[in-house]
Amino acid sequence: MTNNKLLCVIIGAGQGLGASIATLFNMQGYQVVGINRTQVTPAEKGIAMLQLDVANEQATNTAFNELIEKYGVPDVLIHNTAQLYIEPFEETSAQQFETAWQSMVLSAFNAMKVIVPKMAQQGKGTVIVSGATASLRAGANFSAFASAKFALRGLVQSVAREYQKQGVHIAHVILDGILDTQASRALHSLDPADMMSTNEVAEAYMQIVQQKNSAWTHELDLRPKNETF
Repeated sequence: MTNNKLLCVIIGAGQGLGASIATLFNMQGYQVVGINRTQVTPAEKGIAMLQLDVANEQATNTAFNELIEKYGVPDVLIHNTAQLYIEPFEETSAQQFETAWQSMVLSAFNAMKVIVPKMAQQGKGTVIVSGATASLRAGANFSAFASAKFALRGLVQSVAREYQKQGVHIAHVILDGILDTQASRALHSLDPADMMSTNEVAEAYMQIVQQKNSAWTHELDLRPKNETF
């Protein structure tokens, strides 16, 4: 191990929220390792990028153990993946349904299976998982996405209850709104005032990491002020 900085690993560190989280943690002095399934974007100074499909158990085990050998056990693990399908139920394929589950649930399972026990051995660590409106209620045409988000929330709740007494803080964040990105602006044609600033959401993630263990948040519900609920 050659790194003396606190380590933050972000699964799903591409444009948008993942990039904002990476930038903020980097600014706060963390060594940041961003993981993307497909294209690896150029890294800022202090941010390393890794191309990895975390739904692949063997590849994840190998890559994460190499990462730990190089940097040490992560102090923070953030799971920020999503695979969105908006299709009528009868037009949703089994492959889409399975891909959504692999992208969001299996990837979180594989990552936590490697990292969380090692955090527990050290008696510290924070895991934050990005949820969505669909984590709580499923809209029409979101059968694949919502069922995966429901399952992801259940996974996080179970692992949090198992490891909190060993000093591992595991939190699920419900993002009840549209994140303000170039892609979402083009898709939804919303006023940015009605969207969620990725930088401000990243600040909320940092606040979770900084919490003392007598008052941990295990689920945080975030939405812009104009969002109905």
